[in-house]
Amino acid sequence: MRTLGSGNMREAVALPPGEDLNEWLAVNTVDFFNEVSLVWGITCDSTMPVFAAGEGFPPGFEYFWADGVKIKNPIRCSSTEYVDYVMTWVEEQINNEQVFPTSSDNPFPRNYMAVVKQIYTRIFRIFAIIYTHHFSRLEELAAVAHLNTSFKHFCFFIWQFDLVDPRELDALQVIVGALREQYEGGSS
Repeated sequence: MRTLGSGNMREAVALPPGEDLNEWLAVNTVDFFNEVSLVWGITCDSTMPVFAAGEGFPPGFEYFWADGVKIKNPIRCSSTEYVDYVMTWVEEQINNEQVFPTSSDNPFPRNYMAVVKQIYTRIFRIFAIIYTHHFSRLEELAAVAHLNTSFKHFCFFIWQFDLVDPRELDALQVIVGALREQYEGGSS
């Protein structure tokens, strides 16, 4: 897997001494959202395939959408619709002072970790959609090393803090398996 040569990724994801875990998760959540937004934006152009509901997901997977507020019951959608739903929802979460407080006077909510885990699960799904259906477009644009570096950083972070159910990762089993070996072996 070709990356941008990003140094020691295990050290990069570790909680710095004296840093608050919730703050560290919040900062990195915003960063990963921005990264996946950038990569997704690169794939969105006139050559993007059009998928019907239930299409455009990794083989053997289909992601349904529900946010529990506007859409309470999971709905079937295409991969591009799913990504749009996720991007909108994540942005709403990180801009919500009740979920991601910007002042030390406001505590993180009790359900903070559950929200963070849901965000990371959904961001992983966007990476899975990109790898399975938009990889060739990123190759054409010479952006694969950027994608791989972003995804490697993302994976090391989710493993460091146990943020995504391992069953979710089966959508990219080969790529994730190789990265997991690097993570567990201590190589970056």
